[in-house]
Amino acid sequence: MKTGILAWMHEGNVTIPSLLFSEYRNLKLSEYDLAIVLNILAYAQKGNNFPTPEELSSRMTISINECTDLLRKMIQRGYIEIIDEYSPEGIRFEKYSLDPLWEKLVDQFMLNQKNEKELGRKSEESDLYTVFEKEFGRPLSPFECETLAMWVDDDKHAPQIIKAALREAVMSGKLNFRYIDRILFEWKRNGIKTIEQARSQSQKFRQRQQTRQSLSDRQTQPAAAVPFYNWLDQ
Repeated sequence: MKTGILAWMHEGNVTIPSLLFSEYRNLKLSEYDLAIVLNILAYAQKGNNFPTPEELSSRMTISINECTDLLRKMIQRGYIEIIDEYSPEGIRFEKYSLDPLWEKLVDQFMLNQKNEKELGRKSEESDLYTVFEKEFGRPLSPFECETLAMWVDDDKHAPQIIKAALREAVMSGKLNFRYIDRILFEWKRNGIKTIEQARSQSQKFRQRQQTRQSLSDRQTQPAAAVPFYNWLDQ
């Protein structure tokens, strides 16, 4: 019993990127292809960097000929490479390299990240149109849709900043694209890129408005005070 456990421990462990299991299908690899890769890694762990089809197939449920055919196809498709190396004594030997597979795996990972980012961007833009139509109480016109797209694609305004400008226009009682565009223009000119910066800019703007209103009231008859409304807290 103990001898068997010790023998199992001496087999060692093989480090395998978890991404390989989640992405091998997207790389157009079959389960048999995956098994070959795993066995190449296992043999390399023991110092055998160029296992024969016979050795590989002995650990699989396919014949030697089938294993040979799969290996050949994986090499042709650029997943496995046979490279030459030299020992310290100058003896030339061949080995399998899985670097091409790892490169494809990294490319697939980056593609996934790009696709996720693109989906997130499209979701934000779709939500942006929904928010505008809700505030305007009607579907947006083609010109308004084009303006929204221009703010995102050409002017590079973040969707949350565009929403903030929309809310500012709503609270100012000037719900139109021209006014919103002016807000975005002023914010961009003043380097406003975050909600916190927009909050500060809005506070300064409203304080100036209140100051002007106060001076005007002193010159005419007293008027009711206008309460400060922070639209970003809603």
